[in-house]
Amino acid sequence: MGEFNEKKATCGTVCLKYLLFTYNCCFWLAGLAVMAVGIWTLALKSDYISLLASSTYLATAYILVVAGVVVMVTGVLGCCATFKERRNLLRLYFILLLIIFLLEIIAGILAYVYYQQLNTELKENLKDTMVKRYHQSGH
Repeated sequence: MGEFNEKKATCGTVCLKYLLFTYNCCFWLAGLAVMAVGIWTLALKSDYISLLASSTYLATAYILVVAGVVVMVTGVLGCCATFKERRNLLRLYFILLLIIFLLEIIAGILAYVYYQQLNTELKENLKDTMVKRYHQSGH
């Protein structure tokens, strides 16, 4: 019984390879979009963020930028793992996807739980800031 060294590229494996590559490209584009929203918030909406007393919203913008970078790096790693067909890279890619998925679930649960609290905090902070900075208590 000889050792099997030859790789057989069947239609199914080739299709799966390109399907995974397409998924990784979409994943990379999604990371780019998340990072762009974070940068847009920091660059163009910083005037509105400065009106808030809480730094929660500024931290959220930075988290979006970091999350976008992590997702983009993961997408590039997935593309490399797909074309190089290395099991260790594919395992690392799977672990990173699992971590990202779990973090998204946690973020969704926290957003659902703290939505009302953040909403009231935003309204109160904006009202207090307008009263303190512009001295128009009736408006």
